Amino acid sequence: MLLPRILIVAVAAITTVGAVLADLVIPDLAAQHAFNPAWPPHAKFHDAQYMVMTVLLGLTGLALALRPGRDPLLRAAAVLAIPWLGMIGALLFPGTATYDPEFADRTVFVLGLHGQVLLAIVLLVALLVATAAALRMPMAAQFASETRSATPAIQQPRNTVR
Repeated sequence: MLLPRILIVAVAAITTVGAVLADLVIPDLAAQHAFNPAWPPHAKFHDAQYMVMTVLLGLTGLALALRPGRDPLLRAAAVLAIPWLGMIGALLFPGTATYDPEFADRTVFVLGLHGQVLLAIVLLVALLVATAAALRMPMAAQFASETRSATPAIQQPRNTVR
């Protein structure tokens, strides 16, 4: 269960900090989002809302991923998929785009995909791989390996004379 847990924890970390870094902290990217003077206040509100939601979803996914057992791990994968599926789903709405035209020359494309979309696809594939690996592990073996590492040795009761 180690590989699925590592993958899901990595996705949780990226989900927790990714939107805040891209939309608020990294100057070239923040200029296209939170600090874009062309964006009206309502658009900035929704960007801030997205940043807060991804932090909360990332932390929730991380908390679940660090719990022992397969079920919390599968729940973590589901929670962490939400913002990335939402990003891809947003492209289905009319008039949406992955970048504003004034930033076309500074927008990164990899394999013909916008960098954010590629990241979403990579992280969703990582979550799928982790989920498949977690589901393939027999429940008894998974439970035994995690309880051995998570629980201290059981001490035998002392004989006491009353």
